[in-house]
Amino acid sequence: MSSIHGHQVLEMMIAADELYTTESLIAAIQQRFGQEARFHTCAKKGLTAAELVDFLASKGKFIPANSGFTTNISKICNH
Repeated sequence: MSSIHGHQVLEMMIAADELYTTESLIAAIQQRFGQEARFHTCAKKGLTAAELVDFLASKGKFIPANSGFTTNISKICNH
Protein backbone atom coordinates (compact mmCIF):
# COMPACT_ATOMS: atom_id res chain seq x y z
CA MET A 1 0.00 0.00 0.00
CA SER A 2 1.34 3.42 -0.88
CA SER A 3 1.72 6.15 1.68
CA ILE A 4 0.18 9.63 1.41
CA HIS A 5 2.17 12.66 2.52
CA GLY A 6 0.63 14.75 5.28
CA HIS A 7 0.95 17.80 3.02
CA GLN A 8 -1.87 16.35 0.93
CA VAL A 9 -4.13 16.44 3.99
CA LEU A 10 -3.22 20.08 4.68
CA GLU A 11 -3.89 20.87 1.00
CA MET A 12 -7.27 19.10 1.26
CA MET A 13 -8.12 21.27 4.27
CA ILE A 14 -7.16 24.47 2.44
CA ALA A 15 -9.21 23.52 -0.63
CA ALA A 16 -12.27 22.69 1.51
CA ASP A 17 -12.08 26.07 3.27
CA GLU A 18 -13.99 24.89 6.33
CA LEU A 19 -13.47 24.43 10.05
CA TYR A 20 -12.70 21.00 11.45
CA THR A 21 -12.74 19.27 14.78
CA THR A 22 -10.36 16.39 15.36
CA GLU A 23 -13.19 13.93 14.71
CA SER A 24 -14.49 15.67 11.58
CA LEU A 25 -10.99 15.93 10.12
CA ILE A 26 -10.31 12.24 10.68
CA ALA A 27 -13.64 11.42 9.00
CA ALA A 28 -12.84 13.73 6.05
CA ILE A 29 -9.40 12.15 5.63
CA GLN A 30 -10.86 8.65 5.69
CA GLN A 31 -13.56 9.62 3.20
CA ARG A 32 -11.04 11.21 0.83
CA PHE A 33 -8.18 8.72 1.10
CA GLY A 34 -9.87 5.55 2.43
CA GLN A 35 -10.21 3.84 5.79
CA GLU A 36 -7.02 1.83 5.35
CA ALA A 37 -4.82 4.67 4.04
CA ARG A 38 -1.48 5.25 5.72
CA PHE A 39 0.35 8.55 5.87
CA HIS A 40 3.86 9.89 6.23
CA THR A 41 5.46 13.23 6.99
CA CYS A 42 8.99 14.47 6.80
CA ALA A 43 9.56 12.88 10.24
CA LYS A 44 7.10 9.95 10.61
CA LYS A 45 5.90 6.96 8.57
CA GLY A 46 3.01 4.50 8.68
CA LEU A 47 0.53 6.81 10.42
CA THR A 48 -3.21 6.22 10.53
CA ALA A 49 -5.52 9.19 9.92
CA ALA A 50 -5.95 9.69 13.67
CA GLU A 51 -2.20 9.47 14.31
CA LEU A 52 -1.54 11.94 11.50
CA VAL A 53 -4.03 14.45 12.91
CA ASP A 54 -2.43 14.14 16.37
CA PHE A 55 1.04 14.60 14.86
CA LEU A 56 0.03 17.62 12.76
CA ALA A 57 -1.61 19.21 15.80
CA SER A 58 1.53 18.65 17.89
CA LYS A 59 3.59 20.40 15.19
CA GLY A 60 1.37 23.48 15.21
CA LYS A 61 -0.06 22.90 11.72
CA PHE A 62 -3.60 23.87 12.71
CA ILE A 63 -4.98 27.35 13.35
CA PRO A 64 -7.68 27.59 16.07
CA ALA A 65 -10.88 29.27 14.88
CA ASN A 66 -14.25 29.51 16.65
CA SER A 67 -15.30 25.96 17.55
CA GLY A 68 -12.67 24.15 15.51
CA PHE A 69 -9.51 24.70 13.52
CA THR A 70 -8.25 25.23 10.01
CA THR A 71 -4.85 25.63 8.34
CA ASN A 72 -3.25 27.70 5.63
CA ILE A 73 -0.47 27.45 3.09
CA SER A 74 2.10 28.87 5.51
CA LYS A 75 1.78 25.69 7.59
CA ILE A 76 3.13 23.49 4.78
CA CYS A 77 6.90 23.13 4.88
CA ASN A 78 8.85 23.37 1.64
CA HIS A 79 11.51 20.69 1.99
